Amino acid sequence: MELARKAVDAALSKQAADILLLDLREVCTFTDYFVFCSGDSERQIQAICDEVDATLRREGVSPYHREGSVDSGWVLLDFGEVIVHIFTPQEREYYELEKLWSKATPVIRIL
Repeated sequence: MELARKAVDAALSKQAADILLLDLREVCTFTDYFVFCSGDSERQIQAICDEVDATLRREGVSPYHREGSVDSGWVLLDFGEVIVHIFTPQEREYYELEKLWSKATPVIRIL
């Protein structure tokens, strides 16, 4: 949980919007937490990615995998127990991942 909260704080420090932290431990076997957030521009999405990555690296955790690109509107950073999804608002609305994981427990919601 501490690592997930640090990811939330890192995203918030770069003015990420609509931040949601879900606890997936009861509904999923491949990770413990999802962090969802949105950025309004490619530059902001990159800043959020960079800050989350740097913050968690300072905690001794490097991403296992990175998917997507800033210009695609969706970047996924997989830190094992925490997976961070950074979207444009349009891509987030289109994919509706929060609905897919609706049985997960919301821990933090910052609008």
